[in-house]
Amino acid sequence: MDARIDLVIFDFDGTLADSTAWAMRAVRPLAERFKFKAVTEDEIAMLRGRSSREIIAYLGLPLWKVPLVAAQGKKMMAAEAHSIPLFSGTGDLLRSLSAAGRRLAIVSSNSEATIRSILGPDLAVLVNHFGCGAAIFGKAAKFRSVVKASGVAKDRVLCIGDETRDIEAAREAGLACGAVEWGYATRRALAD
Repeated sequence: MDARIDLVIFDFDGTLADSTAWAMRAVRPLAERFKFKAVTEDEIAMLRGRSSREIIAYLGLPLWKVPLVAAQGKKMMAAEAHSIPLFSGTGDLLRSLSAAGRRLAIVSSNSEATIRSILGPDLAVLVNHFGCGAAIFGKAAKFRSVVKASGVAKDRVLCIGDETRDIEAAREAGLACGAVEWGYATRRALAD
């Protein structure tokens, strides 16, 4: 990692936590309750190349319902946090970055309590800043808030995510960004 990076801000779901199986289980009851299209695994594979706004349109989900669906999804995830694993190597990565003197942060739409539960106490203690509860298109404000709280200059921050909205939010906040390929979006979608 570049020696000039003092703060690494991670997205959580799809970047550090492998929440795909949970999301596949959750989508059907959410779709039934909020009356949007429940997608199949084949459709999910096709949607990986789309932006968040395109996915919402594909689902037939009115924008005004997005916060309601997100809130219910967060409640469901909190109840099942024990079943959501971290991606292999996540613990080693966080320990290595922390040992090298990097400050760590997580910015997520998810709740801090759920994230801490999934991380476990040994890894959660390594995270210096949490910017949680971001609206689906509100991560840029959370990024700015975390950077301000950290006292780290913007040019010494790196944001890592797995969705196009993570990249868009980092850019909107004026921060360098990178992406993982094992999360939700495809390499092509992230590069665009």
